[in-house]
Amino acid sequence: MNELIRQAQMMQKKMLRTQEEIGKKEVETSVGGGMVTVKATCAGEILSVVIDPAVLEDVDMLQDMVLSAVNEVLKKGKDLMQGEMAQITGGMKIPGLF
Repeated sequence: MNELIRQAQMMQKKMLRTQEEIGKKEVETSVGGGMVTVKATCAGEILSVVIDPAVLEDVDMLQDMVLSAVNEVLKKGKDLMQGEMAQITGGMKIPGLF
């Protein structure tokens, strides 16, 4: 029984360490043929938003592209995080992990 608890604690430490490391990784996405590019960490922190000046005249289109790019880059980060954590847990669903 003690061995099982020790293994669970080791797995938990490894998961937290890995989650922290992956959270620092950066992902990037572009929409509108590169007119809007967003870079973020896998932890969900937006690092940069680059907008091509050619799109500045159409505010509605710009808003849609920024929203789309932010949602896409956050999804990429979350998917990367989940994929890495699934390797550690063997695909086992752990409540509260995501």
